[in-house]
Parts: sequence; C-alpha cells; structure tokens
Amino acid sequence: MLEADIFLQYEDKKLAKAVAKAVSPDNFKVPKGLWIKTSLKDKTVLTRIKCDKKITTLIATIDDLLFSVSTAEKTLETAKTLNKL
Repeated sequence: MLEADIFLQYEDKKLAKAVAKAVSPDNFKVPKGLWIKTSLKDKTVLTRIKCDKKITTLIATIDDLLFSVSTAEKTLETAKTLNKL
C-alpha cells in the first residue's frame, strides 16, 4: 500500500478551515482502492492518502488535491479582496 501525508500550514485559522472544507468532499468521492481523509488541526490542514493501486494513481491524486487547494486559496483571496471594496 502506498501512503502520503500532506500538511498545509496557514497563518490564519479561518483560512485553514475554509481550505479544509473546500477539499473535504474528496473524502467521499474516491474510486475503489483509494482512500482520502482531510482534517483540520488548529492552522494545519492534513490530508492522508492511501492507495493500493499504481504510484501514478497516488501522484495524480496528490496533484489533484494540490490543484484543488490552490483553487480554494485563490477563490478565498479574491473573496477577501472583494469584501474590502
């Protein structure tokens, strides 16, 4: 079994919580042989991935997760900027 733990540390607890919520739906929509769990601890978002498939599946899953995190961060930053207007 292949495993990966991804820790994302944020300066703001609200941002960490929002990012964790944005990527948490992935906890439920995964193919057989793949397990993803995202949790929040203080200002850290932890995603644990377990995969009993090929390493390319694990790498693609990590890539998808990081893309989703990046999208969430950009969206939250845009919303924050627009809120200041």
